[in-house]
Order: sequence, then structure tokens, then C-alpha cells
Amino acid sequence: MSKAPKVMSLQPRPWGFLGSFNAMASPCELLMAIDDEHTARQMLTIAYDEAKRIEHKFSRFIEGNVVWQLNHAQGKATSVDAETAHLLQFAQQCFQLSESAFDISACPLMALWRFDGNHRVPLQTDIDAALLKVGFDRIALTDKTVCMPADMSVDFGGIGKEYAVDRTAQILANRWPNQSVLVNFGGDIACPITKSDGWQVGIENPNKLDNAAALLTIRQGALATSGTTRRYIEVDGKRYGHIINPQTGYPVEQAPLSVTVLAPNCVMAGMLATMSMLKGADAEDFLQQQGVDFKVFR
Repeated sequence: MSKAPKVMSLQPRPWGFLGSFNAMASPCELLMAIDDEHTARQMLTIAYDEAKRIEHKFSRFIEGNVVWQLNHAQGKATSVDAETAHLLQFAQQCFQLSESAFDISACPLMALWRFDGNHRVPLQTDIDAALLKVGFDRIALTDKTVCMPADMSVDFGGIGKEYAVDRTAQILANRWPNQSVLVNFGGDIACPITKSDGWQVGIENPNKLDNAAALLTIRQGALATSGTTRRYIEVDGKRYGHIINPQTGYPVEQAPLSVTVLAPNCVMAGMLATMSMLKGADAEDFLQQQGVDFKVFR
């Protein structure tokens, strides 16, 4: 059986080329400040292949991949490669730095809270039962193996896309060290090579979706946005965003509508953006303590 064709678009722009495709349930773009179409197409193909590779490897919805194997190991130890171990160790750091709030094992809670039009708050008994299946500290992790209780599961959704952005940006920078590109996967962005006049990046207004509330100039670095502007429910006049506190089982109280963080790389920006959302009313104070540039909407 032949493979499905790669669905990519490449368009000339005054500043170079814009490449686009879909991956990881997100629109993905590659902005390239170059004038050679052949090189632009090479760059776009590399970005597409890397995004799809990471999606197929780390999406928990793809049967048979490493995450599926971990989630179906039934309490047995699973061998993992260096890349998977690296991501799990980063997830462990996020868990520890956030004092257990950033937890990729919160899948049972995420399964209860549906943001698909079914405006219903889960039963407290179901939340209590799910909480017993959550907690990264229950996972035994080494450089080569992972072992977690049979009732647990993990989801790399909170760090996978940011990791894909950084990986893609680094591959392109290593191959074309003098060409400035901007990698944008669903609003998570990295620009590894300095662009003297910068890239113009719009931050979406959560109170007026699909409209930019602010325009940032990025010469080098990364940014990531975390928010609940598109995934939330309202029940009895109360708004519940999709970012769940794994310690209470409920969406975070008084969380911002969105947080955008600038950092040296996308993984760090994403971690800080999510951790600040988990801080709720204290999001701004937390980010100020980190010494990074940020934009918060409430």
C-alpha cells in the first residue's frame, strides 16, 4: 500500500516564502527569509517530516506507538529509547517544579472533563476515582525503562508540540545556519537564527478570536501560548477552562484567558506558560519571578 501524499503549500511572499501544512491537530507554518524556491521546498519538507514523526511517535491516539505501549503496559516495565526517556525526564522536571500541578499523567481527569459541546460537570465520585489514578511520582523512570501502575496513563500534549517546534527549528538551523526561519506550529513559535529586522508575530485577542491584540517583533528566540479561549464550558453561569488542576480534579480557578511567554526555546516558553495558567490568580506574579517577557489576558 502506497503512503499518503504529503499535503503542503508553498507560497512566495515579499520577504521570502510561506510554507504550511497540518500536524498535531494544528495549522503549521514555516516562514523563510530566502529567495530560492528549491531551498524553501527542502526546508518545508524537513519541517513536515519532523512534525509528522513526532506526532506519530508521541500522540496517545495512535495505536501501537510508544505512548500507546506505555499506557497499555498493565504495570510492567517498558523499554524506551533515549528521546522518549528525555521527554519523560522533562515531564518529571515540570511536575517537580510546579509542585505537582503540571502532570502529564492527568489523562483520567481530562477524559472526564469534555469540552466538545457537552456542557456538564463530572460527578464528584468520578473525579475522586480519577484522582487516584493520577500522579507522576508513581512512575518509576530510568534512562531506558518506564514502569507505571496499570491504572495510569500519560499524554505528551502539554509538551509535545513545543518539543516539535524546537526540534524542527534546530534541524533547519544546523543545515542552513545563515538563513532565518520562523517555525510556527499552532501558535508555538521558534526563531533559531537571528533576523535583523525581526519577524512580526500577532498574539490573538481572547476576547475577539482571530484578531491580534498585540504585535511582537521576534529577532531570535521562542514563544508559546497557553489558554482556555477556545476550549471551555459554561455550566450554571460558571466558566470552566480546559486546564485541569490534577490535585483537585477541577479546572484551575481564576486562570487567565491566555498567557504568552517569550523564552530562549519553545519548550521552556510552553512550560512557563502552562505553569503560570496553573497558578490561577497568581499567574502574573509567577511570571515576573521568572524574569521572562510575557503577555497575560484576563
